[in-house]
Amino acid sequence: MDEDMLDIAEVAERSGLAPSALRFYEQKGLISAAGRNGLRRRYDPATVDRLALVTSARNAGFTLAEIAELLSAKPADSALRERLQAKAADLEERIAQLALMRDSLLHASVCLHDPLVDCPDFWRFVRSARPRPPA
Repeated sequence: MDEDMLDIAEVAERSGLAPSALRFYEQKGLISAAGRNGLRRRYDPATVDRLALVTSARNAGFTLAEIAELLSAKPADSALRERLQAKAADLEERIAQLALMRDSLLHASVCLHDPLVDCPDFWRFVRSARPRPPA
């Protein structure tokens, strides 16, 4: 079974993360080595999927503490479920803002106004993309 294990260099290559990031994530409890082969850490291949989740969550704005909590979540953790729902709502708002910004940039790429920033349609998109104050 040890032949299925990946060393730290293989996990780094497959995940796109530096070995130092893997050691840092291990120190934070987000991943764990299954053992060592000499001085090199060895990981279960599922670690690559776990790192994809960590990377995705980081890109979505999760803190390392939030990721650690998510990775250790149990079905009965209703407080965590509420926080995850709130995080999902925040992401929905960010997605909407990013979509509007994307639309403004796409419009600017074909707009004939000179200069581009004088275009009222461009500003309509930009104004729509502003974050809304909390209710």
